[in-house]
Amino acid sequence: MNKARVLLADDHKIVAEGLRGILEPEFELVGIVENGRELIAKAQELGPDVIVADITMPSLNGIEAVAQLKKAGSNAKFVFLTMHHDVMYAKRAFEAGASGFVLKHSAPDELLTAIREALKGRTYVTPIIAGELMKSYKNGPGMQEDALGKLTPRQREVLQLLAEGKSAKEIAKTLHISTRTVEFHKYRMMEELRIETSAELVQFAIKHGIISI
Repeated sequence: MNKARVLLADDHKIVAEGLRGILEPEFELVGIVENGRELIAKAQELGPDVIVADITMPSLNGIEAVAQLKKAGSNAKFVFLTMHHDVMYAKRAFEAGASGFVLKHSAPDELLTAIREALKGRTYVTPIIAGELMKSYKNGPGMQEDALGKLTPRQREVLQLLAEGKSAKEIAKTLHISTRTVEFHKYRMMEELRIETSAELVQFAIKHGIISI
């Protein structure tokens, strides 16, 4: 019987190599990538059955990468493996199309279980936050989620790159848009979020898990 094909996305090489040892006995590891843009390119090239991705990655975070792959018609199952305990991250992950959400310190057993469940068409949530996640759905969206939801996917891409210290010219090159368009997105975000400085914009990105410090 053929092994399910897994693509791994994690920008920490030591973690990625450790996960290789966990995954390879049961699955075929078709590749390891270090950021969200590489993840999109490799997923479209290799067509894996399952993608295991960190949330916080350079250039494009895992949640945005998965949302773009889903929109592009990817049939892969997505499992997030992250250090973030906050339920906000889990909600965003499942809204983007995830099948599983596992905390890094809970691997390896939970990760293997999450992948198996995803391949069966089911959902897996680490028990540590499962109850809190259900409660948050009953209570509706919080203020933080509402704020992030005001931004378009393109604006969130620009926000991450700005927060990572990229110039408008560098962002324009990465996203294949004009510098004027980058500045327009920045202006619209600051207006929408009622933020007055670039420093506040970076603080917003950190607070909402767009980037980590």
